[in-house]
Amino acid sequence: MSIHVIGVDAYALGWVGVELRDGAFGRAVLAASLYEIVANSSGAAVIGVDIPLGMLPDKWRAADTLAADQLGPRRGSIFRVPPRQVWMEADFSAANRLCRELTGAGLSRQSWALRPKLLEANAIWERHPGLLFEAHPEVSFRTMAGEPIAYAKKTWAGQARRRELLARNGIVLPDQIGPAGQAPPDDILDAAAVAWSAHRMATGTALSHPRHPRRTTVRR
Repeated sequence: MSIHVIGVDAYALGWVGVELRDGAFGRAVLAASLYEIVANSSGAAVIGVDIPLGMLPDKWRAADTLAADQLGPRRGSIFRVPPRQVWMEADFSAANRLCRELTGAGLSRQSWALRPKLLEANAIWERHPGLLFEAHPEVSFRTMAGEPIAYAKKTWAGQARRRELLARNGIVLPDQIGPAGQAPPDDILDAAAVAWSAHRMATGTALSHPRHPRRTTVRR
């Protein structure tokens, strides 16, 4: 039986997904909402998303620190996820204030900008347990390479290296991928890396941070 999985990455205008069948590229899709991708997932075994799933009530998640420790020069690509209550605030100032009260440290505007997509993904995750899981593409690429990636994902060298790693692992991205080609190249590469981790999740070969999976875990 064919193993069908999807890797999804958020980008400025919505979400981009890469579907794999038996570990090989199937198609790429664009959607305004994650709900749309899930609704049209055509029986995918798992859907990996590059968005934090699961927040703790009053502290930072250990998963983010453990994942960042794997990345060397790319550790800045992972941000710490504040407690659940912080995301429930109506504006950045209130959220930042509450974050300091609960954790002793402030909230970045970059993190806050992800709030709509984070809340959307977590609502789906709660509604469909076992379908969605969190994966971080830089951790996935680091696992493929066996070492931290030297160049940032927006550079020519960085994108060439990431595309090479995907191809080495059976995911050959075609030059023409339809409407999804309107998404930034690094987001498509990230979605493909998350799909690689999704396939590993479906086949029972994925690793996790922390090592023993729990509700706040980054897979690779």
